[in-house]
Amino acid sequence: MVSTFHPVESENSGTGYLPNANNTLVTSPNQELLPITAKVNEHDALEIGGCDVPSLVKQFGSPLYILDEETLRTACRQYREAMQRYYPGESQVLYASKAWSCLAVCAIAFSEGLGIDIVSGGELYTALKAGVTPDKLYLHGNNKSVQELKEAISSGCAIVVDNWQELHNLVAIGDSTRIMLRLTPGIECHTHEYIRTGHLDSKFGFDPNQLDEVFAFVSQQECLNCIGLHAHIGSQIFERQPHQDLGGVMVQWIKKAAEYGLKISELNVGGGLGIRYTESDDPPSIDEWVQTICHAVKNACTTENLPLPKLLCEPGRSLVGSACITAYTIGSSKVIPEIRTYIAVDGGMSDNPRPITYQSVYRAAIANKMSAPLTQTVTVAGKHCESGDILIKNATLPPTNPGDILAVMATGAYNYSMASNYNRLPRPAAVLVSNGEANLILQRETYQDLIRFDRLPERLSSQ
Repeated sequence: MVSTFHPVESENSGTGYLPNANNTLVTSPNQELLPITAKVNEHDALEIGGCDVPSLVKQFGSPLYILDEETLRTACRQYREAMQRYYPGESQVLYASKAWSCLAVCAIAFSEGLGIDIVSGGELYTALKAGVTPDKLYLHGNNKSVQELKEAISSGCAIVVDNWQELHNLVAIGDSTRIMLRLTPGIECHTHEYIRTGHLDSKFGFDPNQLDEVFAFVSQQECLNCIGLHAHIGSQIFERQPHQDLGGVMVQWIKKAAEYGLKISELNVGGGLGIRYTESDDPPSIDEWVQTICHAVKNACTTENLPLPKLLCEPGRSLVGSACITAYTIGSSKVIPEIRTYIAVDGGMSDNPRPITYQSVYRAAIANKMSAPLTQTVTVAGKHCESGDILIKNATLPPTNPGDILAVMATGAYNYSMASNYNRLPRPAAVLVSNGEANLILQRETYQDLIRFDRLPERLSSQ
């Protein structure tokens, strides 16, 4: 019998569930450990998007990123519809593609009405090749090269200006350019030190003490068409108060800009909504987060008697993070009596650097025996020559054997995008699953790919 798999019941009493057009309940994907199509099939195997995970590994190899199209599209729609529901003015959701930039993900987000937030020439190129129109592209970055600026101007996308050097570079280029100004709001939030970007001690954005100087300079440059302001307070955030505070701060910036003749028509409040990586994580739903930012901006504009600007937000992790799992094949094991049992998989820090970088915590299941009792606690180790290559400490799993398939949950954000070839491991393949069909969206690298850009001097090749 096929059953729906619920790795843990929701602790928030249905807060994350919304009625759809048929008046049935739809979960907020960022609150789920697994993609919303996850089931256990008659073979006691994990199924995603109607596809049997062990069979996918047999067909495409492992490690394997498995992206559920329905979960991704559902998250896109929930953001877009919530913005329309709670904000009476014009709005636009952008996908922060640094979470996972590839043709398929960008194309899906764009097809759902989202624009794309990009942070490099490479992400710009990818989004354009995916069919995204330039009017829906916004280029970020704290050290954009002159070449990247020229590419962005040539494409017609908007540029989110981060610092004085960039302003001077744009003026030197001299072409008419739509810009937004990124400002640091000085708002703290409880998240990892490396992903807090809104506090004053950050490499991103103009210091708020420079507002007058920045606005005065921009207002005097004919080539700079300042359409908006931007701020972002961090990532993997569960608190709503910082985003509520941000709306009020940014509306004050609009007032200040008007003193210098700048007509701000767009306000981008960033992203940062967290997802559920473990049972104890309790992030707000997409609907709750959007409601918070919309009400904050709307109320602040009402208080200041200002017209509503076009409101933008740029989620990344909460769109794609929970839509993907990574499937590994289990290999060797090591038992250290009374200390620890290690099981090793055929990937690790090269396909998921977040545990060694951020001490991130994940949950996993054995995809080929989903109903087996969870009777052992193990540490899941990667295969790299690095003692810190540990994917999960103290994972509760059933007894495992070489060849079992380990499914690690919520790996859609910052896994492939931060992947490397450490120890010269080829990067994994990725498949998009939907309605029982799996399509390859990222081809597995080969050994030949690893040396494609190597060059051997002739004097060495002849030795």
